[in-house]
Amino acid sequence: MGNGAPAFAATVACLRAFVTRVPAVLPGAARSKKKALVLHQQSDESPPVFCGSGMAFASPKLKLFAGSSNRTLATKVAGFLGKQEPDELVCKAFADGERYVRLAQSVRGCNVFIVQSTSHPVNEHLLELLLMIDACRRAHASQIVAVIPYSAYARADRIFDQDLKRREALTSKLVANLICESGANRVILVDIHSPQSCGFFDIPVEHIYASPVLVEYVRNHLEDLDNAVIVSPDIGGVARARAYAKALGDAPLAIVDKRRRNRADHDVMNLIGDVQGKTAIVVDDMIDTASTAYTAAQLLRNCGAARVLALATHAVFSDPALERISTGLFEEVIVTDTIPVLPEKQFAQLRVVSCANLIGEAIWRVHEETAHAV
Repeated sequence: MGNGAPAFAATVACLRAFVTRVPAVLPGAARSKKKALVLHQQSDESPPVFCGSGMAFASPKLKLFAGSSNRTLATKVAGFLGKQEPDELVCKAFADGERYVRLAQSVRGCNVFIVQSTSHPVNEHLLELLLMIDACRRAHASQIVAVIPYSAYARADRIFDQDLKRREALTSKLVANLICESGANRVILVDIHSPQSCGFFDIPVEHIYASPVLVEYVRNHLEDLDNAVIVSPDIGGVARARAYAKALGDAPLAIVDKRRRNRADHDVMNLIGDVQGKTAIVVDDMIDTASTAYTAAQLLRNCGAARVLALATHAVFSDPALERISTGLFEEVIVTDTIPVLPEKQFAQLRVVSCANLIGEAIWRVHEETAHAV
């Protein structure tokens, strides 16, 4: 044993020297016969994309499954990660409405990412997500990450204790508990309604913003950007609007001041800021019934705005949203694909940009345990 020690030490030294001479490549490139991939940064705001001769990044230890809520987005994310499509999963409903989930391949020792928006029908998609997480846990996945582009119940993040008659459930916290207890080790969220509700989870949370792709669209398509004013439709969205204003070259900011009569209605009081002859861009995290956006647009038009655009991450589009946002008040309504926009909910002014690369990058960084860019 003693005679072999020098030879062993020499071998280790040679290996170390070899490793220092080999450039770092993305996982899977060494096993692939194709050209190694390089991570390119397109701009300060746009997410990196994998470029090269074919997509050779796909790691056998990275599994990506798609629920039924937004398979189109999941397929785009899979393409970003070098997969042709999400990994195979059997998901169906029985005649009585019960859901059934089965993995069609082994996930033992793998990092599993489950892409599922909890959009309409909310409860069905939420339960499906929980079943997929449970199936992966029972199949001995090494890590299970719930990728939730749109999070239902995120607005139920507080109890209105000024009215004791309500006795409300704290639903956002309950949903977080269900996801944790079903077996998820980590969560990736996109523009959740209240960022502080990330603290409801007892597991790590990656909260990413869709603003880079929305800002990029505005920069590329708005000709009079110097004449733009960023508008927050309520006091609660001021921080979001300020971030957009900064990203668009410190654009002016305006705020719609309103008083809440109840949860369904909002009374607009006045406009803080000047929009006379300007292009007003109303930014929000979601468009649900479009009550907030519609009321803001009416006020902006009355205050002399030359053009009004709406910018939102989540296109919930509950009735009567289409009646409000397709009337001509808005020149454009720009949303992302965190929720699929069905053909019957599309209209002439609608523009949909994809956040697949943002989600794909977040997945890759979690899988590779790489720090997020600052």
